[in-house]
Amino acid sequence: MVIGVTMINVLPGHEKAAYAELKSIEGTKDVYHVFGEYDFVVIIEVKDLSILNSVVDRIRESDAVTATQTIVGAEL
Repeated sequence: MVIGVTMINVLPGHEKAAYAELKSIEGTKDVYHVFGEYDFVVIIEVKDLSILNSVVDRIRESDAVTATQTIVGAEL
């Protein structure tokens, strides 16, 4: 299992539509609307790193998304 945390910025005024779209992407476990530097934090839980990359690519394809930053979790 691979966990990714992706922080996302979206176009102003597109938060509700972006939220619905992010929730519909397979692999997204949780979507949080946040305040601060980013608009959303998305928790991605998938089988392997290549699938995580595909999910992040799908997020970036959204017309509402302007920027992303992803952190990959590691087990200790």
